[in-house]
Amino acid sequence: MTDDQQTSHGVDLETLEGFAAHAAENPEAIQLGLGASATYEGTAAHSLAKIDSYDLGGETIARETREYTIPYGGWKEVLDAGGWIGPTDRMEPIEVALSALAACINVGITINAAANDVDIEHLQTRVRTDFDPAVLFSLKELKEAHSVFENLTAEVEIDGENLDQDQIDEWARRAPVYTLVSLAQDVEMTVATPAEVAGDD
Repeated sequence: MTDDQQTSHGVDLETLEGFAAHAAENPEAIQLGLGASATYEGTAAHSLAKIDSYDLGGETIARETREYTIPYGGWKEVLDAGGWIGPTDRMEPIEVALSALAACINVGITINAAANDVDIEHLQTRVRTDFDPAVLFSLKELKEAHSVFENLTAEVEIDGENLDQDQIDEWARRAPVYTLVSLAQDVEMTVATPAEVAGDD
């Protein structure tokens, strides 16, 4: 850190302050359009997910260094019991969603800690839930989907000087993924058959 550059949590504070001021005056400039896709790989529950371009302020940003692929599957023991041929361990979508929630809670805390010059020496967030797959396997009606997840918890372990627990809790709840999973979100679902896709060409 130089005399004319103040940093916190790896962030140049003067630049962050300028960004925040610009965002306050031009909220449309920081609106994000985000997306992902997943392509079925021919084995039930196996998909290759892809994350690439995003929109910032109405402009699409795409580059090769943002092309990520994630092979999704399930738990080897569960797949084996269910009859999958040659099951292997892969990242499972629910657990990845939980890891995204944990990481995003850290985002909410650390961005606000940087902006408020709060030092954090240690931060680890653990997220867990209990999952009942009965709806997934059509053993229960879809209307019983509210029973799929129970006991969703997030435990934030944090250490630093002069930390305010209520403030940390607020910053954690500012995490976008926390909002995504904790508030009711309407998902506009569309299903297109090959004939419908061809008709759009």
